[in-house]
Amino acid sequence: MSTETLESVARKLVAPGKGILAADESSGTIEKRLKSINVPSTEENRRAYRELLFTTAGAGEFISGVILFDETIRQKTRDGRSFVKALEEQGIIPGIKVDKGAKAMANFHGEKITEGLDGLRERLTEYRQLGARFAKWRAVITIGDGIPSRTCIDSNAEALARYAALCQAGDLVPIVEPEVLMDGTHTIERYFEVTEQTLRSVFNALAAHRVVLEGMLLKPTWFFQEKIAHSKLLYRKSPKQRCAA
Repeated sequence: MSTETLESVARKLVAPGKGILAADESSGTIEKRLKSINVPSTEENRRAYRELLFTTAGAGEFISGVILFDETIRQKTRDGRSFVKALEEQGIIPGIKVDKGAKAMANFHGEKITEGLDGLRERLTEYRQLGARFAKWRAVITIGDGIPSRTCIDSNAEALARYAALCQAGDLVPIVEPEVLMDGTHTIERYFEVTEQTLRSVFNALAAHRVVLEGMLLKPTWFFQEKIAHSKLLYRKSPKQRCAA
């Protein structure tokens, strides 16, 4: 693992004036999108739709990276170029979604745990060979009556940290996404409290797994955008100092 390479890719992904395009819709999600315009969700139609996005002239001026789906990273343009190559020709960094989705957490009603760690090391190796330079994993935390539990928060934080460590070992920049859902009747103060608990748990787990913060990206919820300045300060501290911050 090259820390310098990971940090370089991470910095390019957050270049000023640019954003990351999420084109990692599952087969079910993209089927709904195509049905809304009366288009059958065939592999060719999905390929054509994504080619339209990836080959748009000037896209590289505004998009730093694209998160691909397992099907998409293997597809090609009509002229025979891989989607990875088509993106790179525009200066866009290709990435890949690697989690297997948030599933009901056993014995914890109303809570979810994101799956996908089994076989992840091998999948990351293949995706890196296919040209991916970064990856994404999303955890879901729900606020409700008596939830989230500490077990749910910590279990998802541990999974995110294990994923991030495997990514960096495989020369991929991990996007760490602990999403606290806004839905519900809770107050904004409760939302703040749960998000803070979640982020503390996540960064404790990242430190425990020796994840290099300079070589990863955190996708925070909108409410914590104002905390980014503080997050940047954490980069300059030791893992022990980060956990205490």
